[in-house]
Amino acid sequence: MARPAGSGGRDAQLKHTGLRPGWTTGACATAAATAAYTALLAGEFPDPVTITLPRGQRPAFALAVEELAADGTAATAGVVKDAGDDPDVTHGALIRATVRRLAPGAGVVFRAGPGVGTVTRPGLPLDVGEPAINPVPRRLMAEHLDAVAAAHGGGAADAEITVAVDDGEEIARSTWNPRLGILGGLSILGTTGVVVPYSCSAWIDSIRRGVDVARAAGRTHLAGCTGSTSEKTVAALYGLPQDALLDMGDFAGAVLKYVRRHPVDRLTLCGGFAKLSKLAAGHLDLHSARSQVDKPLLAELARTAGASPALAARVAAANTGLEALRLCQDAGVPLGDAVATRARDEALTVLRGSRVRADVLCIDRAGAVVGRAEPA
Repeated sequence: MARPAGSGGRDAQLKHTGLRPGWTTGACATAAATAAYTALLAGEFPDPVTITLPRGQRPAFALAVEELAADGTAATAGVVKDAGDDPDVTHGALIRATVRRLAPGAGVVFRAGPGVGTVTRPGLPLDVGEPAINPVPRRLMAEHLDAVAAAHGGGAADAEITVAVDDGEEIARSTWNPRLGILGGLSILGTTGVVVPYSCSAWIDSIRRGVDVARAAGRTHLAGCTGSTSEKTVAALYGLPQDALLDMGDFAGAVLKYVRRHPVDRLTLCGGFAKLSKLAAGHLDLHSARSQVDKPLLAELARTAGASPALAARVAAANTGLEALRLCQDAGVPLGDAVATRARDEALTVLRGSRVRADVLCIDRAGAVVGRAEPA
């Protein structure tokens, strides 16, 4: 568990949101590697161990594991990840770093231990075959080992760091890693070292890496899907492989903005009618806590699709988006197509200036298509 030390930015976040930030897997691995290398050079583990994050915070981490080889060639330290108040699947995971001495001039090299994945597909910021330890955590660990070496009268560190995560392979099944071609476990992530509660930065980062991997595989048609049902629908309709399917969840804006900068020929958005009606209303975050179904807009779209004034009034008064849809279906009014078309037009607004063609599929809870807008 980490304790803040001089974390002014973190305190400001606490006051602003009332939620407790946490620490990334990269920060935890850095703390564990720093403690292990210190023990290797000094014969004892610092506990707690303090590190410096990219934005200057200096958190202190308690050690859960301390193991020093009898011959003095290797040391292992472990830190339990504290994700704060964020619903992070890696919260509570034990992250271990084993550091071994290398010959002078070898520098710092990285290995994947049990529970840390290996990159098997191009498109990620790491070469195929590399352990899934991202560039910023690598730099952070190397800098801290260099500082430890300097503090003990040496030059740059020459060491091998093996990062492991207890039960990491099982935890990784709940992440994007298998789809991205990261096999065998989790990724060691983090650009700032801090987990901001409910920022969903890891999910958005996974969306971006999904686009990168798909493009590297030569995919020209991608689909942003709100869940597993929409994935099955769009895969069945278009025969798209798994690496062309982006689990966008509620983050339609994240998909659209990244694809605008990293274009493909075609992007299909597929999701529940109610969620995509929020995109039709101009919302790029489709979460129920941050956007709501706009009933007056549904009534307006129903009118443009041929609904009578009486039906439009019933749509405006509907309890849910699904009820509004069923009212129009019963009357033969294609509200689903109208919503899909408006959602596609909103998507094209975000995609402006790119060559991407966009289309939208609205589905019901069973996965049946209830609204469609063709590519434009």
